[in-house]
Amino acid sequence: MLISDLKQIIAELESDFWDLKATLDPEKIKQNISILDLETAKPDLWSDSKKAQDIFVEINEKKAFLSAYNDIKEILDTIKVMYELVQIDETMDIADAERLKRDFREKTASLRVKVLLNKPYDKFNAILDFHPGSGGTESQDWAQMLLRMYTRWAESKKYKITILDYEDGEEAGLKSATILVAGKNAYGYLKAESGVHRLVRISPFDSAARRHTSFASVSVVPEIDESIVLDIKDEDLKIDVYRSSGNGGQSVNTTDSAVRITHLPTKIVVTCQNERSQIQNRETAMKIIRGKLYQLELEKKQHELDELMTNKVSNSWGSQIRSYVFCPYTMVKDHRTDAETGNVEKVMNGDIDEFITAYLVKYSK
Repeated sequence: MLISDLKQIIAELESDFWDLKATLDPEKIKQNISILDLETAKPDLWSDSKKAQDIFVEINEKKAFLSAYNDIKEILDTIKVMYELVQIDETMDIADAERLKRDFREKTASLRVKVLLNKPYDKFNAILDFHPGSGGTESQDWAQMLLRMYTRWAESKKYKITILDYEDGEEAGLKSATILVAGKNAYGYLKAESGVHRLVRISPFDSAARRHTSFASVSVVPEIDESIVLDIKDEDLKIDVYRSSGNGGQSVNTTDSAVRITHLPTKIVVTCQNERSQIQNRETAMKIIRGKLYQLELEKKQHELDELMTNKVSNSWGSQIRSYVFCPYTMVKDHRTDAETGNVEKVMNGDIDEFITAYLVKYSK
């Protein structure tokens, strides 16, 4: 590596660092920590144990932000020192600068995303619904491919995945599926994936090996907890029970354990047949209903903002957010952020962080 290359690296990283500093605002974080520390000193702190625990969690999170920020700053300072030394001794080995550059970029991207997950609902678990578009087997197979992609992504994050509802396709794939992805900030990350996904490929179900275009929708809502208050009236709910169509065993298919709940005012329908107990399935279905109603409120507020803004994309059916092209070339492109890659196999194996990050950077303000 030449000295001029090292100088260019420093210029690029300094620009990224100042952008990060503006996003993070470390001085404001320090002030917030000081305010929270005062709260912990109050004699009645533990009169409300949940509030006290929340305060300590928030303090630790903010301190983690500062620690990560200082690590990034230290990497930049190390490269700067390296540049100063090589000007004194041009024979000095500066090959390590590339590794430091990669570390800087990875840590910066990771911290920026964590900072952008600042909405009150970002911390919640995520509930994902999968529905194929028109096209029969083709779209049903595509919906199942998406389910596998998000399962792989969740596994890479050490999140817990629970299948809440699943209906097999007629020949292949799925007709519908609902899964719960449980883990810190699961919804904050996966909210970027809500919308219509488009596939272009040579169909494995077409004997003439023709190219097909398929669509499938992914709906993402938060699994909200008791901290969010929603007024759901009993008379607004229609509850049906029926025999589960899932895998058998232990009376799952021999009793009316599956539950379907319809929220009459909004026509939202949720089914759950994962648990062996009707009561457990009902509780899970109600969590999903609550999440969907909360999502409607969020979208209503967002729509009001969108009336004053441009460059926003609806999550409604027909507004594809991303295309996955397998033929005649390979490319995955997000139409909201223009993020793209030619490595389709990597994406289908769950490596979608670059798309999530690009979305959060653009829309999480």
